[in-house]
Amino acid sequence: MKTGDVYTWDRTFTKEEVIEFSRISGDQGRHHVEPDDQGRLMVQGLLTASLGTKIGGDLNYIAREMVSEFIRPVFSGDTITCEVTLTNVANADGFKKVEMKSVYLNQKGKEVLTGSSYGIIKD
Repeated sequence: MKTGDVYTWDRTFTKEEVIEFSRISGDQGRHHVEPDDQGRLMVQGLLTASLGTKIGGDLNYIAREMVSEFIRPVFSGDTITCEVTLTNVANADGFKKVEMKSVYLNQKGKEVLTGSSYGIIKD
């Protein structure tokens, strides 16, 4: 693991996942539980952002701060790709300090979310 490494993960969100996340999170906003005129539900921002947590879990990353900018909506049926780039990896006593940037793109190649995070990975 080094500065400049890139990791990706993608998934297609389903209506069932949006409804389940609404139940778990308590986010019952109408746009998350009532289909639009195309039969889609809007995916919660934090559900979209969870793609990055899959990558973090693979790295055994413990986040200390996460910042997200939600640029455009994501809907059920959209396929989102999260690309995480390690912008700084520094050794410390018993762990690595890690900083990263993330970009989330929909199936049309449009940014839907950008973010940054810093935290640690224990040795």
